[in-house]
Amino acid sequence: MIEIGLAGKPNSGKSTFFRAATMADAEIANYPFTTIKPNVGVGHVRVECVCRELGVFPCGNCAEGIRYIPVKLIDVAGLVPDAHKGRGLGNEFLDDLRQADAIIHIVDASGTTDEEGNEIGAGTRDPMDDVVFLERELVMWLFGILKRNWDKFVRRIQMEKRDPAKYISEQLAGLGFDEMTVREAMRGSGVNIGAVDNEILAGFADELMKKRFRIVIAGNKADKAPDENLKKIQDAGGIACSAMYELTLRTASGNGYIKYRPGDREFEIIKELNEKQKKALEIIGEFMRKHGGTGVQRVLNAAVFEKLEYIVVYPVEDENKFTDTKGNVLPDALLVKRGTTARELAYMIHTDIGKNYIYAVDARKKIRVSEDYELKNNDVIKIVSSA
Repeated sequence: MIEIGLAGKPNSGKSTFFRAATMADAEIANYPFTTIKPNVGVGHVRVECVCRELGVFPCGNCAEGIRYIPVKLIDVAGLVPDAHKGRGLGNEFLDDLRQADAIIHIVDASGTTDEEGNEIGAGTRDPMDDVVFLERELVMWLFGILKRNWDKFVRRIQMEKRDPAKYISEQLAGLGFDEMTVREAMRGSGVNIGAVDNEILAGFADELMKKRFRIVIAGNKADKAPDENLKKIQDAGGIACSAMYELTLRTASGNGYIKYRPGDREFEIIKELNEKQKKALEIIGEFMRKHGGTGVQRVLNAAVFEKLEYIVVYPVEDENKFTDTKGNVLPDALLVKRGTTARELAYMIHTDIGKNYIYAVDARKKIRVSEDYELKNNDVIKIVSSA
């Protein structure tokens, strides 16, 4: 399952975002380091199910043509300045974050908290300072690792006549680096195997950070943020959101007061409300009309489909009815990396199916595809194997 880390300074709304996205219990408070141990839960990306396009109903795993596909969310400890030196909960933060495929950086768009998460005057802090701050901590963390080990890396590479990128990627594998990422970062930074100064090594760390950590900026607390703050975040490619509004809507929906699906641009009141509830929902409705929703679902989708470049593929057993062996229509929707081949999909379904792969069928066109055929978004694929 794809793993997405929720990062940011204390009191930026990470735990609220986590609860809103997963509806799992997580302590929420307006003081630093509410999260000590990482909260782990399951969120979902939202896609339009291919059943409508194919005209096959009923499709049991979607509702009204909308399907939600699970991803793992990790709400890690809040980040403070010099976390890479172990300050605050820095060591725990970085250790938890290294397993993430992508990072959602929860930024306090309202500007009401300082760099350590303490409450300050409204609009006092520029949220872009927090954006730079996270990236710097990640770079300095990697720089520290490289600096401590560089001489050893060089000796081993020279003594054993190893390929530098391959060797370094093996040493950094625990941080999620592969050979291609390291090779591209070495090329981009111009680093050579030998004596290097701190500036070059820091440049290498910067390239590694950019290629390894796919970051989505979530301008949280947008309901309280000045327009100029939101513009800065959006100009930087970020997404304005209100985790508190999303949590309120999901709770109201779960209690039967409204009809709302995560990612909807509006909601419908279906149960009588008191005046306080009506007023609260009116305010949320105004925010949604202005921003096209609460923004939380857009953030999750952006992490998976834009930053990580995943697509959705539907494996089936019967290419004519688009069903599994039990007759379930489009039973599974898998998230796969863009560029995944039909043969690789077979292994993802089951190792034995991959080992005993014979051929694959494009269920839309009813034709065989080669084993190196690169899957397209919303492909419906039947795998034939001798397993």
